[in-house]
Amino acid sequence: MRPRVVCGIAAAVALFATACGSGGGGNGGGSSAAVTVPATAGAAYPVTVADCAGKETTIAKAPTKIVTSNAASLELLLRLGAGDRVIGTGFPPGKGTLPAALAEQGAKVPVLGDKTIPKEKLLGSGADLYVDTFGAMPMMGGGATGPSEAEYAAAGIQHVYLLSTACAGTPKAAKAPRTDLAGIEDDIRRLGAVTGTGARAEELVTGMEKQIGEVRTALAGVPEDKRPSYFVLDFDAGTKQPTAVCGRQVANAVITQAGARNVFADCDADFKPGSWEDVVAKNPDWIQLAVRNRGSEEATRKAFDDAEAFLRSFPATQGLKAVQEGHFVRLGSEVTTIAGVRNADAVRQIAATVHPDLVKNGQ
Repeated sequence: MRPRVVCGIAAAVALFATACGSGGGGNGGGSSAAVTVPATAGAAYPVTVADCAGKETTIAKAPTKIVTSNAASLELLLRLGAGDRVIGTGFPPGKGTLPAALAEQGAKVPVLGDKTIPKEKLLGSGADLYVDTFGAMPMMGGGATGPSEAEYAAAGIQHVYLLSTACAGTPKAAKAPRTDLAGIEDDIRRLGAVTGTGARAEELVTGMEKQIGEVRTALAGVPEDKRPSYFVLDFDAGTKQPTAVCGRQVANAVITQAGARNVFADCDADFKPGSWEDVVAKNPDWIQLAVRNRGSEEATRKAFDDAEAFLRSFPATQGLKAVQEGHFVRLGSEVTTIAGVRNADAVRQIAATVHPDLVKNGQ
């Protein structure tokens, strides 16, 4: 039987240290044509997937021992119903970062590395599948690199990627800003096909598309030049120098779908160091206070309060239009800058905040 090809290279992608489908309705930044995985074909094998360079991997049967590189791929597997097959992860989810329904199961997954999984531990994990959110990047410590594809093969581990997050820094990455969630939706479909959970993957994508579609319909009458400008303050990255969330980052798609205009959409990267002079020159209409979940509602609220207090007291920002008008969006960075199902929730919450007369129920 000829392997079923789920997707080729996703061209519009982003990387955050912590894809082909539909559902964006806009320019996806040059992503390749979508290939839908039918719900009835969820357990059809073999399945062929490609990495950022187009190299194909064929999965002959459902994996039974999966290792994930970080909390983003772990969360997707939990949502797909494959969490009982995950035997380890790197960059484990912090307290409070997973949705309540997934937190207990996620906490039981063995941690193979507080950050990147050491090479020897990964190769000796007994995994038959490694789901890689990052793509090629130095492993922690000593400048060592991750396993080669030959080493993965020798250990009996098949290596697949979340293309929406693994490829942003590669030559294949699209230069145009990412404006829809097509790549994330295709990653969900691709992972569903690889793990034999295609029916559940389609349910997740359908839910995302429904939510985003409702927002898009509500904002259809708002012309581009009337959409408010928007700046993401990554407060936890430090305030000495702001981080610009650029056009290749998934957050740009979230902001665009929510009916706003990312002030740094034109920088050709996912993230890059910025300056407060740049932010002042952009003078955004709205500022997102993007903080990490602190593990409790009280602690997270304090983090939002601290971010707002900084902007109101810092000489460079206290005169900004958004600060003067109190136009702050209190929304965690995890759901905005990390690819996943909750990106659709972020679209609705941002839209309900910046377009309250048109979009309701932001929470």
